[in-house]
Formats: sequence, structure tokens, C-alpha cells
Amino acid sequence: MKTRILILLSALMLSAMPMAAQQKFACVNTDYVLRSVPDYANAQKRLDKYVTDWQKELSDKQAEIEVMRAEYEQESYLLPDNLKTRRQEEIKSREQSLRNLQQQRFGPGGDLDKKRAELLKPVQDRVYAAIERIAQEKNYAFVFDKAGSPAVLFANKKYDISDDVLQSLGYKPGASPAPDATDEPKKKPTNPEMRQRDDLRPGRDRSDLKPKK
Repeated sequence: MKTRILILLSALMLSAMPMAAQQKFACVNTDYVLRSVPDYANAQKRLDKYVTDWQKELSDKQAEIEVMRAEYEQESYLLPDNLKTRRQEEIKSREQSLRNLQQQRFGPGGDLDKKRAELLKPVQDRVYAAIERIAQEKNYAFVFDKAGSPAVLFANKKYDISDDVLQSLGYKPGASPAPDATDEPKKKPTNPEMRQRDDLRPGRDRSDLKPKK
């Protein structure tokens, strides 16, 4: 029985080989393409500005809470119980407001995700449309993204359509990539580059965006 199954599997594999051989494959480096599109770099800078302002907003509110807590600790032994309770509740209320604002700015579906979709996704959609157009014109069965993907271990340059995508978008291949946040001094990135088209990776870790105590 096992022998018959092995023979059947071998026959299926052999019959599938001609079909696979007829399929055309290509790869594209979306990191390279996006860095070469000025609109994307400009949108990334605008997003970074929002993030910087929001981080400062959270840091300022955190500093205010620290001052309130320090003043309370210095004065608490002089305060009657009712004033102690009132001051403690005020501090807790400020802390809760800060957590709510932090969630609003950087939580899933928050302001960062909305701004990322508003500013970056239109450019990403143009790139994906160009990739799809080239794939259809050249009859590619699959187009792989080799931008930092561990699944692509080797890609022959002649199957790389990144420059074709740039030409389709109206940009000259091989030109110096447009400056973006990756060319600036090291700081926390606000965009994980284009890994998924629809959700722009809303589930990524945002712990680095929390205000420091």
C-alpha cells in the first residue's frame, strides 16, 4: 500500500514539473523603490514630525505628573486626610488621562496608524499598482518582495523588476534614493516600511514610543 502511495505521489510531482517550469517569477525590492520615490520620503518626514510632537506632548504631561507627585510627597505629612485623598485622586486622574492619550496617539488604530495610512499608503498603493501592472504585462505568476524577507535566500538580478517599477512610476532607476528618515541620525523609526498593503502593520510594538518616566 505504501509503495502504491509513493508511486502515485511521484507521478503527481512529475506531472506538475512542466507546469511549474512554464510559470514566470520575479522579485522586487520595495525598500529600494520607496526610498527612490520623493513623495514617500516627504510623507515619512511629515509623519516623523507628528510623532515628535506627540512624544513631546506625552513627555510634558508626564513631567507635570512627576512634579505633582513630588510636591505631594513633600507636603503630605502636613495635609489632613481629606486633602491627601483629593491630591492622590488628582494624581491618579492625571495618570489615567496620560495613558488614554498615549493609547489615542500610538495604540492600535490610533492617530499614528491613521496618519500612516493617510500619508504613506497612497504612495504604497501606487507602487503596488505598478508591480501588478508589470506582472500582468510580463505574465509573471508570482512577484516576491525581497526587502528584508528571510524567505528570499537568493534572487537573480535579471528577475528583479524594481527598476521596471520605478520606470513605470516615472522615476529614473539608479538615481540616488530620496533622503528619508533612514538617512538621518539614528532615532526610533516610525514606519516599518511596506510589509503589508492593507493594514500597514498596525500590530507592531509601540513600546519605544512611550514617554520615559
